[in-house]
Amino acid sequence: MAHASRRAGGSVWATGQQQARQQRGRRYNRLSMEHPARMLPEIARHAISTYTRPGDVVLDPMCGIGTSLVEAAHLGRGAVGVELEPKWASIARLNLDTAAVQGAPGIGRVYTGEAARTLPSLADETLAGKVKLVLTSPPYGAMTHGQVRSRRDGAQSVEKHAHTYTRERDRRAANLAYQRPEQLAASFTHIMAACRPLLAPGGLVVVTTRPYRFQGRLIDFPGQVAQAGRRAGLVQVDRCAALLCALKDGEVVSRTSFFQLIETRRLRALGWPVHVVQHEDVLIFANPGEAAHERTVREGVVAA
Repeated sequence: MAHASRRAGGSVWATGQQQARQQRGRRYNRLSMEHPARMLPEIARHAISTYTRPGDVVLDPMCGIGTSLVEAAHLGRGAVGVELEPKWASIARLNLDTAAVQGAPGIGRVYTGEAARTLPSLADETLAGKVKLVLTSPPYGAMTHGQVRSRRDGAQSVEKHAHTYTRERDRRAANLAYQRPEQLAASFTHIMAACRPLLAPGGLVVVTTRPYRFQGRLIDFPGQVAQAGRRAGLVQVDRCAALLCALKDGEVVSRTSFFQLIETRRLRALGWPVHVVQHEDVLIFANPGEAAHERTVREGVVAA
């Protein structure tokens, strides 16, 4: 049964054993590094391998540079992405082209547009009831986004770069990365609701996220995502932790970026009790009709 594999990945995913750069290898165009918050490839691979089979369709309604799509294609799945920003959508297409050249058996495509408005048109076309996995990560928290480098003017300090999603003011209102926490949660609810008609029987929605700080206040964004799923009519069936750190000889090896270290130190200097996060929360949702069966499988009543 399709549902029986949902726990196959365990509650803790060892997805940080390799550095992000090693995980990406040569699969991604160098322009991909300009995106502020790229999904870790191993998280995408683990979710896709655990919750889908070859030939299934994977959808990312906020695909960025297309990490989830590229990994789906290499695993022999169909991949569909929606991305608001034309720049990132173009890079996602370049990455899918690279996957095709490298022999990836899956085929992917990317639509440019706002997810909540674009997804209903996809349901009217070809995707209604065919998506086995919605895999996405909404933007959140400035301290988790971007990179740092030595200042170009020669000063003995560092500067941020690759930490903005768009320079176009007319698109910032629609971009979740620039929305206040309460608005962001509402926008994500609309996107999750728009995904529901696309889900195949047994299909799942998997969202990766983590808490963040906004104006000094700790925002429980995983909790907000869980609430958004309920408001969208979905039922949460699981919650896992995808490690960003490595596990070696019983010890934790940090994989924290220099950007995150700088931001953590800056906020601590301001008196905020900030720590470097070493995992992503992974929330897993099903359509209501599937949730009862999922509980039965998890309790071991139905054989795999």
